[in-house]
Amino acid sequence: MSHAPAPRHDAPEALDDQADFFDRPVNSILQAAREAIVMVDERHTIVAVNAAAEQMFRCAAAELLGQPLSALVPDAQAERHAAQVQAYLQSAELQQHLAAHRRILARRPDGSSFPAEITLSVVAARGAEGRPHVAALILDRSEQSRLQRELDAFKRRVRSVFELAPVAIWIADNERIVFANQAALRLFGEASGLVGRSVYELLGAPTRDALRAQVARALQGEPDVQVVRGHVTRADGSQREVEIALAALPDHGRTTVQMVVADVTEQRREAAALAESRAALRRLSASVVEAREEERRRIARELHDELGQRLTALKMELAALRGAAAAARGAQIENMLGMVDETLASVRRISTDLRPMMLDDLGLHAALEWLVRDAARRLGIEVTLRLDEQEPALDDRVATAAFRMVQEALTNVARHARATDVQIELHQAGGALQISVRDNGVGYPDDALRREGSMGLIGVRERAALLGGHAELSNPPGGGALLRVQLPLAPEDKENRA
Repeated sequence: MSHAPAPRHDAPEALDDQADFFDRPVNSILQAAREAIVMVDERHTIVAVNAAAEQMFRCAAAELLGQPLSALVPDAQAERHAAQVQAYLQSAELQQHLAAHRRILARRPDGSSFPAEITLSVVAARGAEGRPHVAALILDRSEQSRLQRELDAFKRRVRSVFELAPVAIWIADNERIVFANQAALRLFGEASGLVGRSVYELLGAPTRDALRAQVARALQGEPDVQVVRGHVTRADGSQREVEIALAALPDHGRTTVQMVVADVTEQRREAAALAESRAALRRLSASVVEAREEERRRIARELHDELGQRLTALKMELAALRGAAAAARGAQIENMLGMVDETLASVRRISTDLRPMMLDDLGLHAALEWLVRDAARRLGIEVTLRLDEQEPALDDRVATAAFRMVQEALTNVARHARATDVQIELHQAGGALQISVRDNGVGYPDDALRREGSMGLIGVRERAALLGGHAELSNPPGGGALLRVQLPLAPEDKENRA
């Protein structure tokens, strides 16, 4: 349905009429107003508009003057709008109010429309014989409507995220739940819903008290509100372990509290199982290390006692034969004696590499002194060892681990460091055995603990961990490499025993 516009005045004449409609001061105020103002007479005909109205409706005043006010609304709303304006003009009760506010859809002469807010006021005009006129103050609400649509869309997206979130989320106002997502319903086993219930009736007593304290902190605006860990009680009476994170949310003049409740029951169970698995693996590793060390001790002892003694006896027999043998056989026996000597040296070296007998017989200090002399001789470098005057009383596993760690550090120096000087210190301090090995070589690679082929260095760290200690590798200022180890005098974990 199209609206038939009323006959227009001639444009210059209409503008003159508008200029004469008000006193000059009033007309000046009308034109200076930033809001669009449209004046209509008792027949709803537009008799005056200001510059802001021209800009809002994208046309000159001449195109609006003489038109019915209903021309500024879509056809579907024109009749209803005209009836409302007429009712306002005829109702003294309505006119007692300073203004009548309405939201409408306004229409421009070019056919485009926009959301607007219109305020109607009754005014008297000069020369209008006392007949009432209506001033329509019109505000363009396009931007406001756009922002409202975006806000509504954002709220829908946020609500959708809340609803689809895998963790329980609820919002509480004055301890009462005003929103709860599906994950919250699943967590508490509540098919009928949680809205309206008290937050605290869902929690165990310790968790309830802790949550009250953190909610109070959040409502006071404190920044360091802590995560609450505890238990919740489900509808069937079972309990679940949860972590509750919360934050205060300003909401239309009041403050609500949003809570995100993560069910960590399975996570805690898996963590406990993983911890037990790691502990079992460490116990197994400790057993393997001790079994290997014991086997080394046994083989070294057998090599030293059995094979060494037999080779010594063989050497004595050959020496006895040498005197009685003919000259032709003498040279052959000499060769055999040389081979026996070489074999004896090999047996002693292998036995010592497996486990130095002096570690068991004379202690850690003596074994380290031998190790340092041997390394200096083999590598042709300066190796310095500093020890406490009195050797500490050590558990056998700690003494063995300390020796192996220093041995591995020297092996690393021989293979990779290209060092000319090594400083080794071992002393007791703070109830622990402190070991440091520093060289002046090229230092450890940055990925020394992760790179394949670094199992020896990993072994140092693992040995220390198995005994309740720790080991650190670093490249200190000034160059070189530094190994620091701290071991308890007696292992902390007695389960490490094989």
